[in-house]
Amino acid sequence: MNILKWLKEPERHFPDQSANIPKGEGFEGGVCVGEIQEKAKISQSTVSHYLNMMHKAGLLESARYGQWTYYRRNESFIRRFIRSLDTEI
Repeated sequence: MNILKWLKEPERHFPDQSANIPKGEGFEGGVCVGEIQEKAKISQSTVSHYLNMMHKAGLLESARYGQWTYYRRNESFIRRFIRSLDTEI
């Protein structure tokens, strides 16, 4: 939950992440795994596992640039998921 909260406002919770994203490659709001790991204060393998699970569930989008993988929230999926919860549960 914390990761999803942090990624809702990445500019507030993480420094500028665009340094390793090539020019012309728009992945606004993306945050590098290492930055998420540092903020979470848990191992990178654990953070990567959590991010991978959220990605597979559709909650996150990812992009890889060189050695860095960036994640951001999949806002359209999250909105649909919340609407579904609201109507079905």
